[in-house]
Amino acid sequence: KLVFAPQALLLFLTSLPAQLGILSAPEGAEIGLIGMAGAALWLTGMLFETVGDAQLKAFRADPASKGKVLDTGLWRYTRHPNYFGDACVWWGIWLAAAGAGPWIALASLPGPLFLTFTLTRWSGKPLLEKGLARTRPGYADYVARTSGFFPRPPKQG
Repeated sequence: KLVFAPQALLLFLTSLPAQLGILSAPEGAEIGLIGMAGAALWLTGMLFETVGDAQLKAFRADPASKGKVLDTGLWRYTRHPNYFGDACVWWGIWLAAAGAGPWIALASLPGPLFLTFTLTRWSGKPLLEKGLARTRPGYADYVARTSGFFPRPPKQG
């Protein structure tokens, strides 16, 4: 049986920028501005993922936070700093790979597009938020004032 075939295909698609970028880079090639921008975006994503996950772990470990909504730290600016960070990581890899040429940029574009779609529209954010809306009384207010994906200052009011 090919039980894991769909997951393997999705992983292949998501990692396509990294694969094409690595395979097409000539030995000793300089990174260049596009590559450096990709590395900066990757680093930003790693920071969002790492800090967001650490803040969530600390929040969950505190018995006083049971049934409450995490709305401090990065979670004040986006409801999903870890998902935003994950997307930045893969867009950063894509951007670095895109520096190898326009055909690589185009050929590998489905990877980060698919990942972003998955996180924001398919399985990540929608499934998680449906459950949180049922189990956390203050979650609707949090949704009303906090960006769902891209970090921004919370809405007032």
